[in-house]
Amino acid sequence: QVRLVESGGGLVQSGGSLRLSCAASGSMFRITTMGWYRQAPGKQRELVTTITSGGSTNYADSVKGRFTISRDNAKNTVHLQMNSLKPDDTAVYYCKAESISPPYSYWGQGTQVTVSS
Repeated sequence: QVRLVESGGGLVQSGGSLRLSCAASGSMFRITTMGWYRQAPGKQRELVTTITSGGSTNYADSVKGRFTISRDNAKNTVHLQMNSLKPDDTAVYYCKAESISPPYSYWGQGTQVTVSS
């Protein structure tokens, strides 16, 4: 079992920055890829960015050049630095961790990010 706890959300003006953190605990030896997803009101949950245990990253086109994911395997934490925020970035942001044996996805409870215009 893996537990994920997000923090760092809040209200920020357009153009501002926020840093989200995800603290993981439990059977972390099973975890490979971790990432951030978001869900805006009335919309489906969408991928923001992922990072493998080896440090390879993937970003949604909408956040490339503005968001940066990082991972500290020793501390079991993942961070999301969000710069140049836009009102369209407003959503609940969820941390996700994927295990390989057995294959399973773990989710955090989410943290609200609100960007005012």
